[in-house]
Amino acid sequence: MKFLIVLAVVAAASADVAHLDATAPIIRSDFDSQPEGNFQYSYETGNGISAQASGVVKNPNAENPELEITGGVKYTSPEGVPVELTYIANENGYQPQGSHLPVAPPVPEAIARSLAYIAAHPPPVQTSNQFVASPARAAVGGFGKPVANLLG
Repeated sequence: MKFLIVLAVVAAASADVAHLDATAPIIRSDFDSQPEGNFQYSYETGNGISAQASGVVKNPNAENPELEITGGVKYTSPEGVPVELTYIANENGYQPQGSHLPVAPPVPEAIARSLAYIAAHPPPVQTSNQFVASPARAAVGGFGKPVANLLG
């Protein structure tokens, strides 16, 4: 239940609709909830806002059942630009998609070459027989005491 509340807050926060009419009529509103945890809802308002989501419990009989929610929100920005956000929230986290979301810049060429070099030349794997203790370490036993003192 906490997950649904958090998801609803994230969806509401991602839809900056403070500039729209707070008294807009609800044109359509549907909600269906099932005892095993599956649900779906949708609504549309008179000022062009619409949202829909559905949730499915993927493994209801497991010790830790997983809920997967898919949905979306549509509205018009204060600048008059239509905004559409779709998302999925599951064991891999919240994954929104929309043309209004920022996109990471491309990886610089020097970094891309470095990553390619590292992938092509992994460090050698050490096996336990490749390790050789220094003579000073070999003469010291537990807690820094010489080996002779540990035995006698």
